[in-house]
Amino acid sequence: MKFVFIAKHRAIWPVAWLCDALGVSRSGFHAWLNRSPSARSRSDEELGGKVKASFVASDRTYGARRVWRDLLADGADCGPHQIERLMRLQGLRAPPRRRRLPKDSGDRQLETVPANLLDRQFPAERPNQKWIADFTYLWTAEDWLYVAAVIDLFSRRVVGWSMSAAMTAQLGTDALLMAIWRRGKPL
Repeated sequence: MKFVFIAKHRAIWPVAWLCDALGVSRSGFHAWLNRSPSARSRSDEELGGKVKASFVASDRTYGARRVWRDLLADGADCGPHQIERLMRLQGLRAPPRRRRLPKDSGDRQLETVPANLLDRQFPAERPNQKWIADFTYLWTAEDWLYVAAVIDLFSRRVVGWSMSAAMTAQLGTDALLMAIWRRGKPL
């Protein structure tokens, strides 16, 4: 790294000053400057091109392990840590996988689905006249968290809510019970 710095800045300052400041010998710098690239750097340069080609061919989705398997299939002699290092040096990084949505069994009886009583008539003249409910799910550091809420359409406030680690009918029932407990029975 010191020799690379000296090579970049030798047009600005004398080599002797830079070598003294960085604590290296001038003869060592000139030997490094005139030395041909090592076998490892030559093989890294050749393999680096193959790594980049494999990464780009995968639409930039392959990580180091998949690039390594791809190169092994092409007959390259390399290891997974070498591929990781070369990808890191070139700044090649695949985007992380998307988190999957929670599973939904989809077992619903059409006869049990209640009728749409509001029919998109959302304005309410007084509190506790119209309530709506919904649920969603959120990813936490541990697992999915399911949340149900009941909203009063007059004040647009959440009047009841419930959270659970499982999506069950009890989740919506608990939110409705909380709304009744806080606001009283709807009119």
